[in-house]
Amino acid sequence: MVAQYTVFGRQVGSHILAMATLGVTFTGSYLALRGGGDKAKEQGPRINASTKEEEDFIQEFIRNANAEEEKAKSKQ
Repeated sequence: MVAQYTVFGRQVGSHILAMATLGVTFTGSYLALRGGGDKAKEQGPRINASTKEEEDFIQEFIRNANAEEEKAKSKQ
């Protein structure tokens, strides 16, 4: 037969404990390693600008550079 263990006052078979252990292990690994969403990729590094105008200039420059990069990729 199957070895029985007492868990929280109930008899549980060893095969049930094995399936639960594997399920928790693989589910935990999947959740931990699945990566972040698109929000983390779009955020990028902080901009340390001294004025609002400087920050706007840097953001506009980055947008233009990204647009040119996409344009160059689409031509290939």
